[in-house]
Amino acid sequence: MRRVGLAATASYLPERWLPAAGIAELSGIPEAVLVEKFGLRGKHIAADDEHVSDLAVRAAEQLLAEAQVDPLELDVVLYYGSMWRDYAVWQAAPHIAHRIGAANAFALEFDNVSHGTPIALRVARDLLRAEPELRTVLLVAACRESYLLDYTNERSRFMFNFGDGAVAGLLRGDSARNEILGAHTITNGAYSLQVKVPGGGSVDPDGYRFLDVADPAAMKNGLDSESLPNFVAVARGAARRSGVALADVSFVCPLHTKRSMFDALLAELGMRDDQAVYLDDTGHMSGVDSLLGLDRVVRDGRVGEGDLVLLLSAGTGYTWAAILVRVGGAE
Repeated sequence: MRRVGLAATASYLPERWLPAAGIAELSGIPEAVLVEKFGLRGKHIAADDEHVSDLAVRAAEQLLAEAQVDPLELDVVLYYGSMWRDYAVWQAAPHIAHRIGAANAFALEFDNVSHGTPIALRVARDLLRAEPELRTVLLVAACRESYLLDYTNERSRFMFNFGDGAVAGLLRGDSARNEILGAHTITNGAYSLQVKVPGGGSVDPDGYRFLDVADPAAMKNGLDSESLPNFVAVARGAARRSGVALADVSFVCPLHTKRSMFDALLAELGMRDDQAVYLDDTGHMSGVDSLLGLDRVVRDGRVGEGDLVLLLSAGTGYTWAAILVRVGGAE
C-alpha cells in the first residue's frame, strides 16, 4: 500500500489577543472560572477585515515558504475548516488555491467542523493512495467563529472559548516521512440539531445569526456519558488500524476542551500531562486545533524520531475522530 507522509505543517494566529479578563467582561463569567475550568488564558481574534480565506492563505503561504515548495507543484488544495466562510453560499478552496498560486491544483472542500483534522488527513491520505498520479495535497483550515458568539446567550456559554486561527499541512505520496497511519471515526447523529446557527439557512432565512444550543441540558447529559468513551474508542480504533497498541503512543494532540475533560481523557488514555498539548492560549478553533498542536510540538522538539502522535478531535454532528502519525522517517 502506498505510504503517505505529512511533509510540513504551519499555522497562523491573528495579531489581536483577547485575554481571559476581556472575555470575563463580555460574558460575566469570572476570570478565574475561565482560566481554571474553561482552560482559557485567552484567544486570538481576527481583524474585522480578516476572513477565513485570509487566515488560510497566511498559514498556507507560511508552509510553502518554510518548506520551499513551489505552489505549481500542488495537485490538490483541500479546505476543511469552519463552515462560516467569507460568504454564505460559497467555496473557499478555489479562492485560496488561486491566491497562493496553485494553478495546477484542483480544489476540494468539505465541512467537518471541529472534528476536521483527523478526517481531512484520512481523506487526503486515501486520495493519494487511490490515485497514484497525484503527488501532493495541501490541507488548509481556518476558523473565525469568535464572531459567531453572543456573550449574552447563556445557552452557548460552553462555546465562549471559540477563537480564530488557521493551519496548513502538506501531504506527499510515496513518503514515509511523518507517515500518516490508521484512523477511526464514530458519529451519533442524535445530536445533529443541537449546535447550529439557526438563522441564515432555508429553514429560517432571517433568524438568529449566532451560534446557539437547542437544549443545553439534554446535550450536556448525553455527551457527559458518551464523549469520554467515544474519544477512547476512536483512539483505540486508530491504534488498531495502525498495527500498534495504544500504549505505544508517545503524545496526543487533542482539540481544546474544558480542563476537566482534558485531564479525564489523559487518564483514560494512560498518558501524562507532559505527553499532551493544551491550547489554553488559543481556545478552540473548529478543525484547526489538533493539527496546530502537532505543528507546535514538532517545532518545540517535544516529539522526536519514531514517536507515535495521536490527533484527536470531536465536534458538532456529533462525531469523534482520531488518526495516528509516526514522526520522522525517510522521505
